[in-house]
Amino acid sequence: MTSNIIRVRVARKQSEALDICSFELVALDGPGLPPFSAGSHIDVHLEGGVVRQYSLCNDPTESHRYLIAVLRDPQSRGGSAGMHSLQEGATLEISAPKNHFPLAHEARSSLLLAGGIGITPLLCMAERLAATGAQFDLHYCGRSRERAAFLDRIQRSAFAQQVHLHFDDDDAAQRFDIGARLATWSPGQHLYVCGPKGYMDAVLAAARAHGWPEQQLHYEFFSAGPIDTANDASFEVQVASSGKVIRVGKDQTVIQALAANGVELPYSCEQGVCGTCVTRVLEGEPDHKDMYLSPQEQARNDQFTPCCSRARSARLVLDL
Repeated sequence: MTSNIIRVRVARKQSEALDICSFELVALDGPGLPPFSAGSHIDVHLEGGVVRQYSLCNDPTESHRYLIAVLRDPQSRGGSAGMHSLQEGATLEISAPKNHFPLAHEARSSLLLAGGIGITPLLCMAERLAATGAQFDLHYCGRSRERAAFLDRIQRSAFAQQVHLHFDDDDAAQRFDIGARLATWSPGQHLYVCGPKGYMDAVLAAARAHGWPEQQLHYEFFSAGPIDTANDASFEVQVASSGKVIRVGKDQTVIQALAANGVELPYSCEQGVCGTCVTRVLEGEPDHKDMYLSPQEQARNDQFTPCCSRARSARLVLDL
């Protein structure tokens, strides 16, 4: 499922806000950790085979540690509850850093929009942009100040004047007007958004409604919403290299069906948010259920996420 496993120790666990803890991870074997860039995440392996993705939010120039922050979800399926139960000194297995949410270094300016725990990758981005002297603004939206992580770190930063705070329980005048902020844009301006799905959907819908080009929109979903499986049916996938045809059952994912027939694909989130398993489609029409591909990418129907997406046609021919 995931290669390049790294063993780490929880060197420090710290409360950053109500229901949010940060975890400082250091290498269990050897002096350092693989390098990463702003926007990167790691897969964290927890008990019971649970694997979750968490954004790195420390300075990318640091090689001695990784810092992640985790929101306690009352409806946790094992990820956040497992993380919050960890104590300092605990050992974990993680992946090497991956980056599906990189900065566009050609941007003339950047607009960073964080909702709640979505501050984690954007904080790392802000620090990188500030270090390079790039032009940017960061809007940090949340339910309340007590639920906003890393406020002290932000207020002590060199870019504090470029950060705008918006809290639902504060004065109405400071609340974030998504439509007004995104009504205008420039050709060299890039937008980055991360946070709860509802927040991200609202931001991306407003940006697209105001004509922001898709190549200037960058986003990373933490998890997908519930997927409607009521109309799912069985279909076939064909492995192009061998011609082998495999039946995918109604209650089976493409990844599961392929694995049962000896065809292994890399995967991680199993929700269509991380992009690890994206596979080229040579023939047929996918039924896209992911949050990773853009609407334009989905419309081309030349790739899909076999961890959750299915087929509208009777068969998909996959570039495998």
